[in-house]
Amino acid sequence: MSGGEVAGILVAVFWAILVSFLAVVLVRLAQTLKATTKLVADVTEQAVPLLADASATVRSAQTQLDRVDAIATDVQEVTSNASALSTTVASTFGGPLVKVAAFGYGVRRALGRKEVPPQPSRTVIVGRTLPSARRAKKTGRGSRGPKD
Repeated sequence: MSGGEVAGILVAVFWAILVSFLAVVLVRLAQTLKATTKLVADVTEQAVPLLADASATVRSAQTQLDRVDAIATDVQEVTSNASALSTTVASTFGGPLVKVAAFGYGVRRALGRKEVPPQPSRTVIVGRTLPSARRAKKTGRGSRGPKD
């Protein structure tokens, strides 16, 4: 055998190995594509009902929010009515009731007033109480005023 024939045989063997390798890769790629196609079909089958359920849930939530909005509007109206009623009652009965209470307090105080003798003023100095006469002596002030 000549060198050209050996080289031709080697090229043919390498070519056969390369073709076999490409055949294996193509078979694996076909299997992967089949699995991917099946996965996409399954996801599509499950996603459509899930989207329908999600849409129904969103519609239900919107209905509930509309109800809550109506309730909040009613509560706001009731609050404003109660505030107006409170203001009306306060302005109607508040003034006369204050006057009656003040009159009653004045009458109680006038009837309960006793003549109380005035008490001499006292000065507190570091925990002691001194009559005003002694205070004047301590400070050097008498009835004449301060010393010059």
